[in-house]
Amino acid sequence: MKIEVYVEATDKRALAAAVDWPGWCRLARDEASALQALLDYGPRYARVLRRTRLGFKAPRSLSDLKVIERRPGSASTDYGVPDKPPKQDAAPVEESDLRRFEVLLRACWDEFDAASKAAKGQELRKGPRGGGRSLEKMRAHVYESDEAYLAALGAKFKSDPAADTGKRLAQDRTAILKGMRAAAAGEYPAVGPRGGKRWSPRYFARRVAWHVLDHAWEIQDRTG
Repeated sequence: MKIEVYVEATDKRALAAAVDWPGWCRLARDEASALQALLDYGPRYARVLRRTRLGFKAPRSLSDLKVIERRPGSASTDYGVPDKPPKQDAAPVEESDLRRFEVLLRACWDEFDAASKAAKGQELRKGPRGGGRSLEKMRAHVYESDEAYLAALGAKFKSDPAADTGKRLAQDRTAILKGMRAAAAGEYPAVGPRGGKRWSPRYFARRVAWHVLDHAWEIQDRTG
């Protein structure tokens, strides 16, 4: 069975993402390159889920991928952010979906925590222009982004500013799982107070998984 993929693209970049596997998406210069990058990261994504029973198997060739939707991208797409969700993300979320998302998110969090632990005390390699966040700043960036994502979902939550980074990450993760369930149950209005459309639970899970996993891999790449 082929793995369904959607692509969002601009004149500059294309991002390919697996519809049913939040967190597995890659950016490149065009669709063909993005699909190849997605394929290349399949084994790496499989390692993230290796202790789960979700049944993910990395594809062996591009013929195992099937593009089912193409969407015009945005400036966020150019930066590597999955900004234009596939149509499927608007579908209702059942209890089985929630359990699956929870398992997948926990696996991504475990990967991030393991990468952070392995990199503790090391100086992360700089990027080609000498930039890049330190490990602690990256961890803080993740919980700050999580809280912005919760607001986009409709949840009102802020972690304890007096707590250390580890505790704030833990607080956010609890809020993410609760918020996702609340959104699936229809507890948040579909439109925010300023008229903006709320994120769907499926897109919320996709965005959270992508962000934490992208930074987990960044930490690994900058220390390995």
